[in-house]
Parts: sequence; structure tokens; C-alpha cells
Amino acid sequence: MDKKGNVQLNILKFPGKAAICLLIPLVLAACSSDEPVYQERPVQELYNQALAELNDENYRGAAEAFDEVERQHPYSVWATKAQVMSAFAYYQSNEYDQAILAAERFIELHPGNKDAAYAYYLVAISYYEQITGVERDQKVTRQALDALQNLVRRFPNSEYAQDARLKIDLTRDHLAGKEMTVGRYYLNHKYMVGAINRFRIVVEQYQTTTHVPEALHRLTEAYLTLGITNEAKTAAAVLGYNFPGSEWYQDSYALLEKNYLKPEIDEDSWIVKAWKTVF
Repeated sequence: MDKKGNVQLNILKFPGKAAICLLIPLVLAACSSDEPVYQERPVQELYNQALAELNDENYRGAAEAFDEVERQHPYSVWATKAQVMSAFAYYQSNEYDQAILAAERFIELHPGNKDAAYAYYLVAISYYEQITGVERDQKVTRQALDALQNLVRRFPNSEYAQDARLKIDLTRDHLAGKEMTVGRYYLNHKYMVGAINRFRIVVEQYQTTTHVPEALHRLTEAYLTLGITNEAKTAAAVLGYNFPGSEWYQDSYALLEKNYLKPEIDEDSWIVKAWKTVF
């Protein structure tokens, strides 16, 4: 599955922006060129026009055409199909807010539809592709994580769940990266309590991410600066136990050794309790 995913409508599959394959071609009447767009037209004609716009990669025009199918023929079976296709077209045109609104409306109106899983996926991927760098606010990242987890929870065996699980891991790593960025800032400005709180979030909430070894080292550094040696030694010991070959452990060990200390577990430490299952 590529970055843009696969759409299914019955289920129609669209491999991506570069090439769109309509698996169920429609044999429909041609549209008269002199008809005004607001004039009521046969549902097949409208839907065919929307698909033609999609094939031409005019995604904004396709979205509007699919919306017109529902507007003119709200009780047609094609109206239901057009709703999810409209969300897809808005997504392809990078109009993520519109895609989310359209997909959520489809879910609300047709929660048991066979394309509901894809609609949930559209919501999630539309949030996911708006994720920005860790130096910026991560509201959309949390929205992406919630939407991805919601998809996996509701449709664990769907074709979209595997991609969602991968993106969940990447999203969690991104959120942990944000905490690390703030924690380093506090550490560099000698605000040790604030730094510890940020690194603690990484250790407690994002243990499967790539940022944990550094977080444990930074905890060693911050606690040692505050003179809380038991926590400093524990952070280094947990780091060494779980990531013995890490450069961060070597740095922590050297830092303790410089202060005539060595890694040692304190069973009462919150760090041990957070990692109790690994001992």
C-alpha cells in the first residue's frame, strides 16, 4: 500500500495519484455540452462525469462532481458511493479538512457500509499527512494517532489496518520526539525539573520508540545535576540493561564514573516501576 493508500468502492481501487484504475467501468450516456451544470441530469451521467474528472486527475472537479451526484439524487445507490468517492477526491487534491468532513459524514450516515473501513482510513491518513516537524504544535499528530487507533480498533482485520499500525508507530515516535525536543531545551537552560518531566513522559508512555535510550541518558544527566544520585544511577542501570550497546549508555556510564558512581538499581525508583516487566 503506497502513501496515498487504496480506495475501494465495492470495492473500487485507486492505486494512487499517478495512476487511477476504475475496476468497474460504467457504460453511460455522453453528457450534452450545452447543458448548464445546475440542471438536473441522470445519476449515471453525473457519476460518469465525476469518474472522468478523477481519471484526468482533476481531483477538485471530481470532488465537486461527486457532491453533485448526492445533491441531485440523494436517495440513489450512487449517492452513497459518491459520498466516499468525494472524500477520496478531496484527499487526492490535498484538501484534507474537506476530506475529513466528507469521510466523517459518510461514516455517520452509513456506519455499516462495506466502505466504512476505508472512510475511517481516509480520516486517519488526512490527519497523518498534515503532521509537521517536532518543533511545532503536535495537535494534528495526536489527532492522527487517535484516528489511526480508532481504525485498528474497529477494523483490525481490514486491509487498511496493517498500514495504520505502521503509521501508529511512526506517529508515537514523532510525539516522543516532541517531548525530547522540549526536554533538551529545558536541560540546556538548567530547568532540570521541567526536563525530567518531559523525559519521564518518553520513558513511561513511549517505551517502544527510538527516543528511549537518549531519554534515559538525559534523566541520568538531569538527576545527577540535581544531586539525586539514586535516580541517576537507576536511569543508567535501566539504560544499560535494555540497551547495553547504546552510545547513550556509554555516555551515562562515563558521566557516573566521573562522579565516582556506577549504575545501580533502586527498586523504589519510578523508573524501575515503569520498566518492571523487563527485569
